[in-house]
Amino acid sequence: MAEVSAVQAALSAQVIETPSWGYGNSGTRFKVFAQAGVPRDPFEKIADAAQVHAVTGVAPLVSLHIPWDKVEDYEALARHAAEHGVRIGMINSNTFQDDDYKIGSVAHPDAKIRRKAVDHLLECVDIMDVTGSDSLKLWFADGTNYPGQDDIMARQDRLFEALTEVYARLGDGQRMVLEYKLFEPAFYTTDVPDWGTSYAHCLKLGDKAQVVVDTGHHAPGTNIEFIVAFLLREKKLGAFDFNSRFYADDDLMVGSADPFQLFRILHEVAKNGGFDPANKVAFMLDQCHNIEAKIPAVIRSVMNVQEATAKALLVDLDALKSAQQSGDVLGANAVLMDAYNTDVRPLLREVREEMGLDPDPLAAYRASGYAEKIVAERVGGTQAGWGA
Repeated sequence: MAEVSAVQAALSAQVIETPSWGYGNSGTRFKVFAQAGVPRDPFEKIADAAQVHAVTGVAPLVSLHIPWDKVEDYEALARHAAEHGVRIGMINSNTFQDDDYKIGSVAHPDAKIRRKAVDHLLECVDIMDVTGSDSLKLWFADGTNYPGQDDIMARQDRLFEALTEVYARLGDGQRMVLEYKLFEPAFYTTDVPDWGTSYAHCLKLGDKAQVVVDTGHHAPGTNIEFIVAFLLREKKLGAFDFNSRFYADDDLMVGSADPFQLFRILHEVAKNGGFDPANKVAFMLDQCHNIEAKIPAVIRSVMNVQEATAKALLVDLDALKSAQQSGDVLGANAVLMDAYNTDVRPLLREVREEMGLDPDPLAAYRASGYAEKIVAERVGGTQAGWGA
């Protein structure tokens, strides 16, 4: 069994990044349900994210999404974040909402559309320079809906050409991380449909390109922890987008649908050095809270990751290795199950108290009065979010 003191130290040093869009109005493709007190601009989103960090102590980074979080002065936004005790994390690009991107962005057959898309990605790197962000996160909706609609190989060539130009623009200490998605909105072919495609492009690009594993972007039954272990072995795991799903990319609170899967994933992370800051694996939430209150849902998601991490860190690796090498199938499985079945909530309460925090983050948030404050103050203007 791992030393409890070492586990406590690792938990107190954990960093979980929260998404700006997780604080705005969101929904399904059919309906977005507005909520009172939702942020009206990126400054208010960051203020909400700071509340999550204040009660959990492990969420100091806030991802931005451009143009959803576009502002005139990004230096001012970065200062605002610092004043609230958080920092700007990943810069997420958006090449899927303009009408021009109906049949593609960086893989579009029209060179003018591709130029527009690449210019946007370069703009995102400019924003990284100003805000101090070190990571550009790329997800492309590009693909086709019908056989014969476009040349599959040519689209890969166009994609790689765009990635190469953006890669060359990255500065010292900066990187790009490439996400993949099995389907939607492209239903016949998707240009980056799986981890292998993302890995192949990143491998060819170089050390500054790594893969993003979104836990909702796989076919049912996919062994995500295998993908994680492989990418860690190859030094190509750049980031997680944590969420839960019952059917497809549901963007539910991480750990809500299959907490055992989250534990298995984080076991591979813990065992293979993924929590070492030198490996720069980013642990980010990518969730759109449709019907639940925004800030409490993000807090609960952070807590779910903390609990799964604690269990993963408690795995007795010596006993596991011994059982594996002796061919003791049931014994090896029992080692994992013992850690998973451990109630780590008392341990996490201790960790929070040692960090000077309330042992119950959700109770601390409710007691803060912040929810009532933003409902009273955020009247008028246009709420942040996306329409449906």
